[in-house]
Amino acid sequence: MTTSQASQANRRAMLDRLAELDAALDQARAGGGEKYVTRHHGRGKLLARERVELLLDRDSPFLELSPVAGWDTDFPVGGSVVTGIGVVEGVECLLIANDPTVRGGAVNPISLAKTRRAGDIALANRLPMVNLVESGGADLPSQADIFIPGGRVFRDLTRLSAARIPTVSVVFGNATAGGAYVPGMSDYTIMVRDRAKVFLAGPPLVKMATGEVTDDESLGGATMHATRSGLADYLAVDERDGLRLARQVIRRLNWRKQGPPPRTSVPAPPVYDPEDLLDVPSADLKVPFDPREVLARVLDGSEFDEFKPAYGTALVTGWGELHGYPVGVLANARGVLFSEEAQKAAQFIQLANAADTPLVFLQNTTGYMVGAEYEQGGIIKHGALMINAVSNSTVPHLTVNLGASYGAGNYGMCGRAYEPRFLFSWPNAKSAVMGPAQLAGTLSIVARQAALARGREYDEDSDAAMRMMVEQQIESQSGALFLSGKLYDDGVIDPRDTRTVLGLCLSAVHNGPISGADGFGVFRM
Repeated sequence: MTTSQASQANRRAMLDRLAELDAALDQARAGGGEKYVTRHHGRGKLLARERVELLLDRDSPFLELSPVAGWDTDFPVGGSVVTGIGVVEGVECLLIANDPTVRGGAVNPISLAKTRRAGDIALANRLPMVNLVESGGADLPSQADIFIPGGRVFRDLTRLSAARIPTVSVVFGNATAGGAYVPGMSDYTIMVRDRAKVFLAGPPLVKMATGEVTDDESLGGATMHATRSGLADYLAVDERDGLRLARQVIRRLNWRKQGPPPRTSVPAPPVYDPEDLLDVPSADLKVPFDPREVLARVLDGSEFDEFKPAYGTALVTGWGELHGYPVGVLANARGVLFSEEAQKAAQFIQLANAADTPLVFLQNTTGYMVGAEYEQGGIIKHGALMINAVSNSTVPHLTVNLGASYGAGNYGMCGRAYEPRFLFSWPNAKSAVMGPAQLAGTLSIVARQAALARGREYDEDSDAAMRMMVEQQIESQSGALFLSGKLYDDGVIDPRDTRTVLGLCLSAVHNGPISGADGFGVFRM
């Protein structure tokens, strides 16, 4: 990379965004704050992330998912739950750990959405699921937003089991009301003696409902469930013993990946330094950058076999390997997609499906080209061709938003609505129906035409104020942290970690079979 003024400005802008990301991650890691963390430790209990760390194989990676969920909402950053993919006894597992320092681990709309997304990932990628449970149940003030959709969590547990994807629960404390069904619907359940309390209704509610007077242990204690109800399969003496038993269960699963292994166990690292990725994306999203610079710092050996390099040049397509796994890549080279790019993409996606090869989408697009010439040239049907191919492709898709992801370009480049197996964003990324200035300008034109149609004079001062307000709103609501806070991606990542994150995701998707589509919808030619 050069040390031009532009690249230095790009680096400064990216470092600013990374500082914002670090601040949000610090909030998530802080849980309920020092007071509640200290109180939790004082009770001899481990924090959610400490439980995760002790469960995982020593020195193995943990890909945390949606760590800043809830950012810029009324709920705590992180959503009072930790989710991610880690290795337990050599098996890649999907982990869900309630954070009891945040309102007792109560489930709010953010934690529910985050848990549901984790369930989707486990099912799509055949990942055994381990729940580390300590939750007081629903966050009652927000019950209207969680009660009805919350039932899907229990449905998903049974569907995982039916798909022969094992589910394991370790109960460290409360698992009450609906939360009792998490251990109740898991294949294997471990409870910590004198700590776990699993019941549909606690002693006060039982007394109110039936008049019966009882206590926690008789009603739902770990020993009772291990000796009387049979709900507990294993009785742990303490939290660490519960985690040991969970590792023992995973070790005996006889788990096998169904996808092909990587072509080489020691892939060649990229020739170019990933540190340079801080310099690559333009500080100004209106300025395009060459995605080959990214691929040279992500793919094995920096080797990329480009497909149709001289045709549809605003979209780069081609083949490479990432941590030994073959991949096809679609990467935006300039912001706008034309008919040629859409047709090239559709053909390439078909080829990847024919070769059972996962696809990586690197987004940096303002959408499909507009204007009379392009409409007459068939941009709608060609865009539909590309979206059809993305929609019906059955090989795993991995998406990273490197910069802009606007309009229908978000759809054609496999945005969230098209269910990529994983979707991550760089801190500089933005996504919206269109850019802030374009959206504000469009509203201004419509308002000006409406005033003219009524024979009224247009208020230029009000127009300027409206445009400024709209631009500021769209600017804030299209940013990476805002969108990740709403779980529109699986996390905001440091660009330098892109190769590692994609490698972990590719390893995870190969737990299941990799198979291309047998057919596509009707292509409008």
